[in-house]
Amino acid sequence: MTTSAWERLGAQDASFVMFEHRTTPMHVGAIAICDAGPLTTADGGIDAERIAKHVESRLHRLPRYRMKLAWTRLERHPVWVDDADFDLTYHLRRTALPRPGSEAVLRELVGRVLSQHLDRGKPLWEMWIVEGLEGGRFALISKVHHCMVDGVAGANLLTSLFSARPDEPPEPMLPWTPRAVPGGMAQLAAEGARRGRLVGELAGALGAALRDPRAAALRIAATGAAVAQALAAAVRLPAPTGLNCPIGPHRRFEWLSLDLAEVRAVKERLGGTVNDVVLAVVSGALHRFLGERGEWLARLDYRIVLPVNMRPAGDTTAASNRVSAMFLSLPVAEPDALRRYARIRAETARLKGSRAAEGIDLLTRLTDRIGSTGMTLFGVRLATRLHPYNLIVTNVPGPQFPLYVLGAALLELYPQVPLFERQGLGVAVLSYCGKVGFGLVGDRDVVPDLARLREAMAESFAELASASAGGVARAGRRRSSRKRAASSARPAGPH
Repeated sequence: MTTSAWERLGAQDASFVMFEHRTTPMHVGAIAICDAGPLTTADGGIDAERIAKHVESRLHRLPRYRMKLAWTRLERHPVWVDDADFDLTYHLRRTALPRPGSEAVLRELVGRVLSQHLDRGKPLWEMWIVEGLEGGRFALISKVHHCMVDGVAGANLLTSLFSARPDEPPEPMLPWTPRAVPGGMAQLAAEGARRGRLVGELAGALGAALRDPRAAALRIAATGAAVAQALAAAVRLPAPTGLNCPIGPHRRFEWLSLDLAEVRAVKERLGGTVNDVVLAVVSGALHRFLGERGEWLARLDYRIVLPVNMRPAGDTTAASNRVSAMFLSLPVAEPDALRRYARIRAETARLKGSRAAEGIDLLTRLTDRIGSTGMTLFGVRLATRLHPYNLIVTNVPGPQFPLYVLGAALLELYPQVPLFERQGLGVAVLSYCGKVGFGLVGDRDVVPDLARLREAMAESFAELASASAGGVARAGRRRSSRKRAASSARPAGPH
């Protein structure tokens, strides 16, 4: 007997459905470049049928990849239901680059693929198999709607689709039977039960507060402080730039790879974190890029939003969103690389002591507890109107060991974030197997010179690495000079 079921989207997942419009497709993505190796066919192509069977064998780990959106009858709230007409061949696409299959041509293709909306009438994901990349390589372009995954969950998906062993045996195909969509009366009953549980939870919380009013007052004060910090950060508006204007639906994509060991060496020399180095690279690149565009850097309060993982330690949930955010002003007007880094390091250290990210997470969880679609929609409209940042910079640590798909080694991996309204540029960073991959997405018309930003990022890192090495050397010479001066100033001992 076939059962019926649905899963209600949480407030954060639902917000990404509401943020999506004609010019703002809300999918995240990744571009994986692989060694063709064992997947090469006799005619020089890629064995796409083996890849398709491999993906199908892993779908039991990714249940939402066979689910699509539906809406409740009363609130029109999005829910997940099984797609009874699921067709894997629709989601797996195959194409080839014209020879010689350069990375420049691949980047152009990626931009076009990322420009296309996912069909809401089907499960919200696609994977493109791209043959013919020079150097005996092929690419996988993955698109997944943001309402399904966040950056951390997206990184966890790699362990589902890729393997740590090149010789891992294939998994057996598990049977799958789609569950029916509940009927109207069942939907009403489910909604009534959910609201009844909410009333019970609120009554329980009120009873606990009455039993221990002092503890309740302390919790309320702490929550209020966190929410106040979150609201204060969110209503501070950034300076306008030429990149923050109405955008269209078309995208460009560029990528850059840095050596993780070199990034860590900068961090060790200057203190701070790998994320501080990443932000300093972005800041130095924008100093060049915006300056060359004629922006008045001295007047810019260039605000970025940093997604913050709010998952408990050890949570490897491969679906849904659980992120908050921190807001940070990048010192793009600062011409000196070391001073830029010092300011970023001080600001990120200050933010770690702030409770703003916790406050945003509390508001999201409160909306989930209340279960109000209207409250979620209000938050989306408010964020769209205020738009309290110039740029999203997301940095997710990925696996630091080699991954394989059917024995073909994953060589490089570059993530992609969606663009929101009046946001012409986005930066996503993902580390994998000793490399730091930067994925740069831009509106095709607002940022026609996106390739120049990629070059500016490479220049920015080279400048920071050189300055950090020189600064350490100078500091060492100063310490040696002080030791020699102190030694010569000591009174002579007895002969």
